[in-house]
Amino acid sequence: MTSSNSTVQFRMRIYRDGAIAIGPGRVALLEAIDRAGSISGAARALKMSYRRAWLLVNDTNNALKEPAVSSSEGGVAGGGSRLTATGRALVTHYRNIEAAAARAAQADIDALTALIAKQPSGSD
Repeated sequence: MTSSNSTVQFRMRIYRDGAIAIGPGRVALLEAIDRAGSISGAARALKMSYRRAWLLVNDTNNALKEPAVSSSEGGVAGGGSRLTATGRALVTHYRNIEAAAARAAQADIDALTALIAKQPSGSD
């Protein structure tokens, strides 16, 4: 169990040719696209520029055998973006790895977080 004052985050990244292909920011962006239905909506939700979000999606799609995000252009019905089967699998596997790593390391996490000093109460 972790201290009430501490949080633990795993920050796994997979590199291809020295560049990040899959990482926590890209997974969070894919999840935001899934919720928002668009890259621009996901960018707004994550407080990043549309250009940055688009570049991350483009780089991620180019790093994979099949794209993680499929986009359609606007028009009468409007455009949008959605996760492909590959994108959904990427998010699922990434989150499963995080959960498995946390379970496997729980005793060490507890030992490390026990070393963290508690914030004094009433300190302003």
